[in-house]
This record gives sequence, structure tokens and C-alpha cells, in this order.
Amino acid sequence: MLEELSVAEARHAENVGREVVLQGWVRTRRDSKAGFSFLELNDGSSFGNIQVVADGKLENYESQIKHLSAGCSVTVAGLLKQSPGKGQATELHASRVTVHGTADVETYPLQKKRHSFEFLRTLAHLRPRTNTFGAVARVRNCVCNSIHQFFQEEGFLYIHTPVITASDCEGAGQMFRVTTLDLANPPKRGPQVDFARDFFDRPTFLTVSGQLEAEIFACSLGKAYTFGPTFRAENSNTARHLAEFWMVEPEMAFCDLDGDMDLAERFLKRIFRDVLEKCPEDMQFFNQRIDKTVIETLRRIIDSRFVRLSYTEAVEIFRASDEKFEFPVDWGADLQAEHERYLTERHFKCPVILFDYPRAIKPFYMYVNDDGRTVRAMDVLVPKVGEIIGGSQREDRLDVLRERMLEQDLDPDDYWWYLDLRRYGTVPHSGFGLGLERTVQFITGMANIRDVIPFPRTPGNAEF
Repeated sequence: MLEELSVAEARHAENVGREVVLQGWVRTRRDSKAGFSFLELNDGSSFGNIQVVADGKLENYESQIKHLSAGCSVTVAGLLKQSPGKGQATELHASRVTVHGTADVETYPLQKKRHSFEFLRTLAHLRPRTNTFGAVARVRNCVCNSIHQFFQEEGFLYIHTPVITASDCEGAGQMFRVTTLDLANPPKRGPQVDFARDFFDRPTFLTVSGQLEAEIFACSLGKAYTFGPTFRAENSNTARHLAEFWMVEPEMAFCDLDGDMDLAERFLKRIFRDVLEKCPEDMQFFNQRIDKTVIETLRRIIDSRFVRLSYTEAVEIFRASDEKFEFPVDWGADLQAEHERYLTERHFKCPVILFDYPRAIKPFYMYVNDDGRTVRAMDVLVPKVGEIIGGSQREDRLDVLRERMLEQDLDPDDYWWYLDLRRYGTVPHSGFGLGLERTVQFITGMANIRDVIPFPRTPGNAEF
């Protein structure tokens, strides 16, 4: 009896002798003078292909099989045998090859072995068929699965926070507006647009963060996390910026900054460990073809103990060093990637968690320390990229929170519900945010963040 297997399953030696059905896309075809063909088949379940041996005696050999090329889709039935070839445990000897879809050799754009990533970005609908982007997709999937498993095992509730919001969590103002108003002729109240006549009766935007809403559930149910798309209307074309990206944001009641840092360290180590264990072929590919240090870097992080250092201590290290930074560091300035990488790559040679940043450079929701100058913020820094997680203990004192909002020109009335959390049963609580794409970029060594998300949204690019 024929069994339907994935290519990943069929490649295992223990399946030799089974009659199976495989389905996928042809990567290559080469013909033997002995009257049969070798097909390389891939279905996306693994980095490696399986070799299919198609005998010339098959009914459709001359009419179809001999004309198969890269991109054609097939179903193959046959017997799995031990492969005599190097680097493969099995091969499939076909008893039937059904061709579903052809791909014209003259027009199919993925005929060549190598294409630039810039070119492949113009083919977002086809680039998952390449080795690189198939591997990125599998690693991204593994990271997402690991994120959910970690928080579920830690007792967190998965909360779906809104994509449309009237609140700006970061106070930066770089938000996409959501409206149904006629932009050619918007209703006016005096010189201003009358948003009272808009769909939501007020100005609304795509969210930059689900943190504030996740705090609501943490302050009611203990521990919660949100994991979904967020948006920034930042007109940036760098290799590290997207207009739409995914964030995971846990929030914990009865948790201070130390507990927040503990969780962040466990969380990163779990993700990296899972990727190395569950995506070994993909990670070997990235290590060989993209960045020869990715596996070693992940292993060192897993085995290390993160250094914890205050912002003030970090500034003293920078001042005492002989390093010539492009951006000199004075106390009160925001740190740049060059400073963060110096700490992780040269000074400590391991991940660093910086904490207690100046209050003036951090958002309103971070807990103000007794010195009045710093807040209980923390950033987790890793080699090669710098910050990978940002978080804080949240301000749980009503009067201080109102003061911080006014300090940053925010109207407390717009955040009445957030202030209510401090009026009714306030608790110490903490949380952090991790950007999925920057994490996948770090794991894989891919140079451009546009290549670790299926359909990148950047200025001027929303075609797919």
C-alpha cells in the first residue's frame, strides 16, 4: 500500500523499502544514456532534495518526464531504496510520475543557480522556491513555534491585541493613519479635519506596539503575551527597517526589572537552542553560504551567562577605552549600535543586558528610579547587531505616570484607561519586546531585513 510522505521523511534511511507517494517541485533533471532520468525533487519540508529515478519504460517518459525542468510540479509514486550516491541515504525509484504543472524554460525566472537577493525581492511570489528563502521560511517558522511554546510553558496567556488603535505607545508619532474619510474632500470643522465624522469617531492608526493592551491583561490575569504585526511610518530604506514587522511582547504582573531580565535571557537561549536542534540543515547552509559564524555565535550565547551592566557603568567603560567611536558618548545620550557591539564583541565578548537608562531618552511608561534621573529600562545586546530586546519595569505609580506623560507632551486624558490600571489594584509589573525579523536576521546572518519576512513593506514597496 502506497504511503504519502514528505520529502524530509523520505530522505531518512529507516524508510528504505517502503512504497510511497511524494509530491513537490522539480529542481533539476538530468538524463542518462542508459535510458532513464534523475529528478531532484523538493516539497519545502527540508533543505535537501530527494533523487527520483524515472525509468524510460514509464508510460509518459518520452512525452512528459524527459521534458521536465525546474519549477514543474509532480506527484511521484514508487519504492524507496538505499542510494548508492554520496550525501543521500535514499532515492525513490518511480513507478508512476504524474505531471501537474509545467514551467517554461524560456520564461521561468529561477532557471539559474544563483540570483542576487535584490533581484529575488522583485519575485516575492517565487523566491520561497530557492534554497535561501526556503531555509529562511523554515527557520522563521521554528522561531515562531519556539516563542509560543516558551510562553505557554511559562504560564502566559496568548492575547490578541488590536491592530487599529488611538494610542501611540512610543510617543514617536510615526504612525499610519486609518481612515474612511474622502481624502480629496475631507469634512472640516473650521480649518481642521473633522475626525468626529470618521469611522471610529476619532483619529486612529495602525499600532506600533501591543504593549499597553497586554498590560491590561497582565494586570488582571497575571502573565500575558501578544505576538503580531506592528507598523512604523518611518521613511527609512536601511537594511534594518521595515514598515510592517512582527513583535512578541510579554507582560508580567508582580515582576520587577530583575525578573524581566531573567525571563529575557531564558527566552533568547530557548529560541536559539530550538533552531539549532530543529533546523540543522538550514543552519548549516547559512553557516556555509551566508555567515560562517552564525552557529558558533548561537552556541556561545546559549552557553554564556549574560553580563548585567548599568548604563552609567557602560558610559564609564566607553570613556576609559581607546576606541574611536563615530558618535562620542556622554551621559544622557542614546547609545548607538557601535557602542552596543563594542560591549558584546570586544569588551565582554558575550551578551550584555544594559539597565537603568536616563529617563529623558525613554518612554513615559518606564518606572522612574529613586535618583529621579534614570528609569528601570533594560536592553539585551548581542554580538553583531547590538540591541535585540528592549524592555522595562512599568511605572505603576499614578502620580509619577501622569507626570511622565505631561513631560512628554502626552494628554493623560487620552490614556484614561491606562491610568485606571494604576487607580485600581496597581501592581509592580514588567515586560519587553522582541522583533521577530531582527531575531531571524541575527540567527541566519542575512544582511537585509527585507529577506527574512515573506512580503517586505518598505517605502514605495507594497506590490505583493
